[in-house]
Amino acid sequence: MPEPTTKTASAFTKVPKSIEVTVGSVAEFSAETAKVGADVKWQKDGEDIQSGEKYTIRAKDTQHTLTVNEVTPNDEAVYSVICGTSKIHFDLKIFHPELTAPSPIPKELTAPSPIPKGKKKSESVVILPPPSSGEKEEDDSRKMMPTPPQEEMEVNESGNISSPSPHPEDGEEGSGLPTDDSLPDSAKGRKDSVWSVGEGSTDEIDKHDESQRSTLFIEKPQSTVINVGGDVIFTAKVEAKDLLRKPTVKWFKGKWMDLASKAGKHLQLKELYDRNAKIFTFEMHIIKAKENYGGNYRCEVTYKDKFDSCTFDLEVLESPATPQPIDIRSAFKRSGEGQDDAGELDFSGLLKHREVKQEDTGPDIDVWELLKAAQPSEYEKIAFQYGITDLRGMLKRLKRIKREEKKSAAFAKVLDPAYQVDKGGRIKLIVDLADPTVDLKWYKNGQEIRPSTNRKFIFEHKGTQRMLVINNCTLNDDAAYQVRAGDEKCQTELFVRELPVTITKELQDTSTYVGERFELECEVSEEGANVKWFKNGVELENGVRARHRIKEDGLKHYLYIDDATKADSGTYSVMTTGGTSKAEIKVDLRPLRIIQPLTDMTVKLGDEINLKCEISENISGRWYKNAQIIQSSDRVKMYHKGRIHRLIIMNSLVDDEGDYTFVPEAYAITLSAKVHVIDPPKIHLDFLKSVDYTVTVVSGNKLRLEIPVSGEPAPKVVWKRGDKVITDSGGRIRAESHPDHSSLIIDCAERDDSGNYSIMVMNEAGLDSAVIKIKVVDVPDPPEAPLVTEVGEDWCIMNWEPPKYDGGSPILGYFIERKKKQSSRWMRLNFDLCREHTFEPKKMIEGVAYEVRVFAVNAIGTSKPSMPSKAFIPLAVTSEPTLLAVDDVTDTTVTMKWRPPDHIGAAGLDGYVIEYCFEAGTVPDSDSDSAWTPIITDAAQFRNLGALTDSNEAAKLTDSNVDKSAEVDASAAVQPGTVAAPPSSGKTTPTKDASVASETKEVPDSSKAGGESAAQKGKALTGKQDKPVLPGKVENITPAGIAGGQPVSQTEQAKATAEPTLSKDIQITQDNRGVDAASEQKESKDAVTTPTEVARPSERWTVANPDLTDKTRFTIPNLPTGAKIFVRVKAVNAAGASSPRLHPQPILVKEVVEPPKIRLPRHLKQTYIRRVGETVNLVIPFQGKPRPKVIWKKDGVLVDVSQVSIRNSECDTIIFIRKAARGHSGKYELTVQVDTLEDKATIDIQIVDRPGPPQVVQIVQVWGENAALEWKPPKDNGNAAITGYTIQKADKKTMEWFTVIEHYQRTSITIPDLIIGNEYYFRAFSENMCGLSENATVTKNCAKIEKEGTPYKNPIYKEFDFSEAPQFTHPLISTIAVAGYNATLNCSVRGNPKPKIYWFKNRVLITDDPRYRTFNSQGVCTLEIRKPSPYDGGIYSCKAENDLGSTEVECKLEVKGGITYYELLMQGVPESAIQSYMRGIKVNETEKK
Repeated sequence: MPEPTTKTASAFTKVPKSIEVTVGSVAEFSAETAKVGADVKWQKDGEDIQSGEKYTIRAKDTQHTLTVNEVTPNDEAVYSVICGTSKIHFDLKIFHPELTAPSPIPKELTAPSPIPKGKKKSESVVILPPPSSGEKEEDDSRKMMPTPPQEEMEVNESGNISSPSPHPEDGEEGSGLPTDDSLPDSAKGRKDSVWSVGEGSTDEIDKHDESQRSTLFIEKPQSTVINVGGDVIFTAKVEAKDLLRKPTVKWFKGKWMDLASKAGKHLQLKELYDRNAKIFTFEMHIIKAKENYGGNYRCEVTYKDKFDSCTFDLEVLESPATPQPIDIRSAFKRSGEGQDDAGELDFSGLLKHREVKQEDTGPDIDVWELLKAAQPSEYEKIAFQYGITDLRGMLKRLKRIKREEKKSAAFAKVLDPAYQVDKGGRIKLIVDLADPTVDLKWYKNGQEIRPSTNRKFIFEHKGTQRMLVINNCTLNDDAAYQVRAGDEKCQTELFVRELPVTITKELQDTSTYVGERFELECEVSEEGANVKWFKNGVELENGVRARHRIKEDGLKHYLYIDDATKADSGTYSVMTTGGTSKAEIKVDLRPLRIIQPLTDMTVKLGDEINLKCEISENISGRWYKNAQIIQSSDRVKMYHKGRIHRLIIMNSLVDDEGDYTFVPEAYAITLSAKVHVIDPPKIHLDFLKSVDYTVTVVSGNKLRLEIPVSGEPAPKVVWKRGDKVITDSGGRIRAESHPDHSSLIIDCAERDDSGNYSIMVMNEAGLDSAVIKIKVVDVPDPPEAPLVTEVGEDWCIMNWEPPKYDGGSPILGYFIERKKKQSSRWMRLNFDLCREHTFEPKKMIEGVAYEVRVFAVNAIGTSKPSMPSKAFIPLAVTSEPTLLAVDDVTDTTVTMKWRPPDHIGAAGLDGYVIEYCFEAGTVPDSDSDSAWTPIITDAAQFRNLGALTDSNEAAKLTDSNVDKSAEVDASAAVQPGTVAAPPSSGKTTPTKDASVASETKEVPDSSKAGGESAAQKGKALTGKQDKPVLPGKVENITPAGIAGGQPVSQTEQAKATAEPTLSKDIQITQDNRGVDAASEQKESKDAVTTPTEVARPSERWTVANPDLTDKTRFTIPNLPTGAKIFVRVKAVNAAGASSPRLHPQPILVKEVVEPPKIRLPRHLKQTYIRRVGETVNLVIPFQGKPRPKVIWKKDGVLVDVSQVSIRNSECDTIIFIRKAARGHSGKYELTVQVDTLEDKATIDIQIVDRPGPPQVVQIVQVWGENAALEWKPPKDNGNAAITGYTIQKADKKTMEWFTVIEHYQRTSITIPDLIIGNEYYFRAFSENMCGLSENATVTKNCAKIEKEGTPYKNPIYKEFDFSEAPQFTHPLISTIAVAGYNATLNCSVRGNPKPKIYWFKNRVLITDDPRYRTFNSQGVCTLEIRKPSPYDGGIYSCKAENDLGSTEVECKLEVKGGITYYELLMQGVPESAIQSYMRGIKVNETEKK
């Protein structure tokens, strides 16, 4: 059972009520909150209301009041009060006097019932009939059902008071009307049908923002009451004049049930459009209404951002006819096709169609009786047993049926649930006892009733009946009564109804003036009666702040209003329980006379303004200035004394000038006067902070100089530049005049606009003038194009000159930008201003062309960029080549090889330069190759050996301070580029490389860039150069090992070049980070200086290649035999030549003899086999020096070069045969000779071909079914061994050859199983590794197989009839296919004549469907389904038919895949087929489980 919902507690204990007032009156709404100091907001049409002149908001404790002053027709709207989550709506309506008053309510309807304790005044009660035997019993007794207010009660045919249909505001807070939660179950309508779900109130419309609410309805549906089975139409109309399209209309029942989905037999929705009137009409038809159709309905209309909603009620009254017995088993089954209730809760369309079977009902069983007696846990079991499918409807119906009352042991008849009696009347309460002897007691509100002397309560006995008589009933007798008999009890409620009070003296119409007192008087029929006073339909209550007073004096009742106002006019009424009386009150104004009017004034600025007037009445009024109301302040004072009104303004200002008006309150009379204030002109330059009133403007900008001026009347302003007047004609320089200021405007200021400008103002009161200096400043001119003076690997140095014009402001600095030449994107290099005229850009990409430019900056801004500089490319030389080694040496040449540099750089690599020089002391004379230069022993000469320029001119160094006797260790540390050589002939000879001076900036470590350092290799050599620098930046270099440490001059350093020399006795240490000179001298002193003889290069380096070579191997030609040379290699690019890579040892120019050796490949060490016609190409490498001599022989004879091609090189030989023939087979011998040394190798080549046929195939013997053959091997075996024979036979009649045996290796065979009577020929093929012979040898004679004994006579047979009805030899097989992949179904059939094949799916013939393809080949029938989907699953059958009959086979195809209901629908599959398919899937899944 669903749990009852609980309503959220309201934050209000008293809510405002809708009222109707007249125009000009005051409307007041009050609300009371549950908590003190709660935050309350008031709204009008969804917008918050702020307290002011129009609205007055007051709050005191829990009381909150909203007062609307001087009500106008615009104030008619929907108001709201909000506290927390509670929101209450109420209306303010404007009363129109021309409308007639509502007709009085009949007395029989307005007579209120006595109000029970605990009930609200707006509620009454009704006596319910005793419960029937079939209804469900309440806990103790029937509860009283509250009814709506008396004004809305109706009288039914039987004369009882009944509740009308619910009002739209029934579910709101504070309405005082019952909700569904407060009603007993018997009072609520049935909710077992689809319409009764979601009963709710109109609170749903609060979900929409009130700001979006607009009035779209011109006619709203009205609440209606109908009987069960009746028809009703609800109509809503929307005006379409301002709508571009049809609005959207929705009908709801309760809060959320959309009735569009319930349209059917009992509900129809219609839409009409009147083109002439442009009105949309929306109708909801309810046909044959049922009892549960009653409830609250809502109609919503939306159009774009507009929204409107209305609610209405439908009450369905039960038919007075006697209810027919209900068959529970038929009533709570789901409706099916063709039944009366089809369309309600009918989900049979989703179920698999089944034929309706007649059920064996068996004996009639009252299921209701079973359910009444059963426990709730057994309800589902009973419903399933008797076929009740609508379990929810059954439970709801069962809840409404009362179980039979248990027979009381004490009472034979209990009290009725409730009794009603008129005030002053008499009532008797009767119970019937089952046991008259039981003790009985009566109680009133829990207190025992005892007999009294005033005979208020009388106890009577009559047989088994016990009676309680209550005489002269009063309101105190309105209570709950209870009677207890032994341990049992029963109870009831007594309601005392008061008699209506009538008005004996009516109210009288009254007229009066404003400020006077008036009273209204009426007289009623009973003292102490409840009398209510109303004004314009709004109840008047006594209060502290109320303007009226209500007084009661016996039967007379009075209403007093002191100091009447015009708002007190209206219709006043008094209401009692028995009638109503009305009277019209009219309050008018007295005529007003002006005794002293206002007079015009002219005052000076700062004087006092005093305005005075006098009228005939002592009433208040308001002062206005230029139609704006004047408020009191410290400077403005307003006085009212009797009939005199005064306005005083102290210290008058220019703004005080204007038209002043006094308006008496409540009169349409005005008193006016003009006030004129005068003031001398003045120019205000206080905002210019400079002493000389200088205004600075940037060139190109617009200057608008606004100078405040004052004066009354407004002064005339004149601008001048020199003697020229500046007019407002619209030029570039113009002036504009305004009441409070004058403007000087200069459009697009120029440098020539600088100068003095004068301004002069004048009026009738005086004259004033001033001079203003205007200074125009601008950004500086762009500098000249910068010059790039130096370029490095990733840097450059640039210079520029300052701009010629600084823009009138000092230059603050410069911005520098650069870009790639082919790019258009400039990149700023400095974000802090450069204050010098030189800059060094860094982090450029090597090898990319760049341009730079400069911006000048002053206080105004940045100049335009200068012209770009000439393009420049940062470049650097490569590192030295690596792995220089000797590749080959002859008597006149030396071949060197090397690897490319480790670092090439962006400039790339153009090629290599190879240089060589002879060993010192062995240099040949220039005149003769045999002349040698003597060995140099002088230290200075030895030092010059390593200081040679690229032009091979030595720059001889002279140093008189060299200490020849000093001994220096060759391993001493030197500066980068310095080479230290060991002493020769007992002398120390230091060497210094001064060809490239070191630069002031730090240089990268060359040992890291080039791989291993010299110290790691053991034998030192680093010939790297520092990047070039400009003259004047060379540091003094002191050669290590020179006594006195005198520095070498810069001239000598610039001429010197470093060419390091190495030998096995020399060690060089290089450190690019620099070594302290003191540490060098210390190490040189501590080193061992043992004189050794060293191989040294001569001073002449010769370039071996005039042109650059891009290869890493080069042969130096024309060298003298026996000479020793040093070789070095340099890499060259666009930046120049790199440091040289020197071979560490001298190279002897003399060829070295290397014995020959053949390196025969492994596959040639075996017989090399090729077929006839194939290509033979053999490469045999060898080694030996000088170049060996190669000799080829075949079978001991030199190879014929016309048959075999032979090509020889320095390191290998090639033998080539384009098309091999059998004659090329044989043993080939290769001989490699170097002088007297030689090496040999033999290669066996075999060229093979198909063999010839066998010789002389003979039939040796024939016996029975056997024949014996013999043959001889072929004469030609194809230069390969015979691997076997193939024997074939042929019948003499057909001569079709059939193979008997293959790969047979013998030369004789017996062929069995020959057919008797046939004659056979035989033939044989020979076979080798190339295959079968092209021809075969056939036997000359044939072998006849004869039958021994009586010859066979062939029988005579009748012609066989091959006609046959179709028959499947292989049936279809059920299979499972995958969705999206083709599937095939196969079967085989035979029959004569050939049968026709038909394919079916689910007994439907498949024809012309592109998704299917059929094949029939040799009796095999195939059906191909292209990319099946789950919808393609089903029963497939194949039918074969010819003239003799037909047959059919079938199978089941199941397609598994992820196709959805939507995909099938989009493919055009009928919805019924999709549902059938989905049900089939579920059934299959259930069967698998």
